[in-house]
Order: sequence, then structure tokens, then C-alpha cells
Amino acid sequence: MRRLLLFSASAIAICLSFNTKVQAQSAEEKAWMEYMKPGPVHEMIAKSDGEWSYEMSMWMDPSQPPTKGNGTTINKMVLGGRYQESVHKSTIMGMPFEGHGLMAYDNAKKIFQSTWVDNMGTGIMNMDGTWDDATKSITFTGKMYEPMSGKDMGVKEIFKIIDDDHHHMEMYMVNDGKEVKTMEIDFTRKK
Repeated sequence: MRRLLLFSASAIAICLSFNTKVQAQSAEEKAWMEYMKPGPVHEMIAKSDGEWSYEMSMWMDPSQPPTKGNGTTINKMVLGGRYQESVHKSTIMGMPFEGHGLMAYDNAKKIFQSTWVDNMGTGIMNMDGTWDDATKSITFTGKMYEPMSGKDMGVKEIFKIIDDDHHHMEMYMVNDGKEVKTMEIDFTRKK
């Protein structure tokens, strides 16, 4: 009888231990599934998929008039609707320009993330941002290498959704807490 009780107690302990591990594994799997699943914010980002034309103003010297230009952008959600890839093409100062962006919304951190590369540099710009529902905009901040000074410089980008067919972007260099506007772009969806 004593042996049967010890065996029963051992069997119950093993089952409880197994159940705890299964529940823990299920909680871990659930957390991972929530992290990887595109949600309402990703659906909002996807509304910007498609072809866009843009008009750009760029200031090399804030005391001088801006350089003007225009170009095209193609946005598309990739990797199962988790990221938006953007390809921008234009001519800047007589040179062909191509830039690629990748935007994400990190479900765990509750932030937007953006990377940028183009054919006028060899580095990657990384920024994090937050959504402001009142202004329908994302404010990104990060750092990028600034070749004229030879060091990293702060950057700030404000991306505003005016409506489904019009977006506005402003870019600022941030040095010692002072912001200087370097670029402004107005995007219009191609019909």
C-alpha cells in the first residue's frame, strides 16, 4: 500500500510538472505568435501601398532657397504584411537617385521602426518613431552619418498622413538640440 501511495504521488508530481511545462510553453508560443502577427497598425501602414508621385524641396544651406525636384515612390507590404518596403526614384542635382526604405511596427515595443539606404551614401539610417493620433503623424528620431562634419548627427522625420491619397514628410538635422529643416516632400497617390 505504501508503495502504491509513493508511486501515485510520484505520478501526480510528474504530471503536474509536465502540465506546468506545457502551460509555460503555450504561454511562450502565444507571446511569440502575438509578436509576429500583423495587426491593425500593419493594416494602417498597408493603406499606403501603391504608386505615388512626389514633389521635394531640399535645403543644403538653410539661408538659401531650396533645391526642387520630383520623383516616384512605390510602396508594398512584404513578408506577409509585416513590413512596408518603399522604393524612391528621382533626379537630384542632375544625378539619378534611388532610395529604399523599410518600415515596421514592432508589436512588442509598440513603436515604428524605419531603415533607409540610397545611392548617395554607403551607410544605413535607422530611426524609431511613435504615432500621434491627433495629427495623424509618426515622428521618427535617429542618427545618420553626416559626411561634411565627419560624424553622426541626429535626425528627425515627421511623416504625416493628410488623407488616403496625400502624405507629407519633413526631415530635420539635429545638432546640439537645434533642429534645421533639410527636406520636405509632398506625396500624391497615382490614380
